[in-house]
Formats: sequence, C-alpha cells, structure tokens
Amino acid sequence: MTRKRAAGRVVLARGARDDVKEIMRWTANMFGARAARRYRALLNQAVDDIGDDPERLGSKARPEAAVAGIRTYHISLSRRRVSGPGVKDPRHFLVCRLLKSGVIEVVRILHDVRDLERHIPQDEQPGPTPLTPGPSYKILSNKP
Repeated sequence: MTRKRAAGRVVLARGARDDVKEIMRWTANMFGARAARRYRALLNQAVDDIGDDPERLGSKARPEAAVAGIRTYHISLSRRRVSGPGVKDPRHFLVCRLLKSGVIEVVRILHDVRDLERHIPQDEQPGPTPLTPGPSYKILSNKP
C-alpha cells in the first residue's frame, strides 16, 4: 500500500512562470484563444494533480538531474480530469520538487523534446542559498 501525502501548496519558480507565458503566447498564436484556454486548463489540472500527490502515478523521479529531488510529470496524464473539450496532443511536462517547507515548487514547464538537465537554470541548482518560491500557481487566468 502506498502512502499519499496531504495536498500541498504549489508555487511556480520564475522559470516556470516565464514558461507559462511563452506556452500561452505560442498556443494562442498557432491555434487560437480557445485552444490556449484549453491548454491553460490542462496545465492547471496537472499542477492540481501534483499538488494532491507529487509522487502520483506517472510522476517520475529524475536522479540524473543535477537538482536533488526533481520529478517530472507529463501533463497528458491529467487530460481525463479536465472538463469540457480537451487538448488532443499535449506536449509539456512539469519539472517539480518538494521543498523542505512542504511546498511543491514547479521549477520549469518544458516541451517534451527538451533536455531536462540543460533547461534547469543555474539558480535552481542546489547551493548554499535556499530558493524563494514564487507566487501560487493559481494566479493564472483562463485568458490566453
């Protein structure tokens, strides 16, 4: 039997916030505002799912990453929990970790063809200064 931890607060690091802006801009430009709203809803659901259980089925420990405790979660695994029209082929994964404070931090949101180690910024690497988590993820609206 697996142990499920209590739902945690999820925050976005600066890199992840920048990723969301770029993903939404690109999606709206390529597929339109409605598609961008659907993709945002899927991103929100994926973050909610990780907040409920950062080690949920489909979440992968990534010991090859230079940052201790990094896990990835492909957003396609959350499609069934989004109401309304879905996203046909989601292509991003969340890069996250559980901080000592119990907060779950989404470090980046990367396209699934990107190299994980190459896209974790140096300021996210372990070091003497602890990270200051960004604002809560739910600051995102459904506007592209």
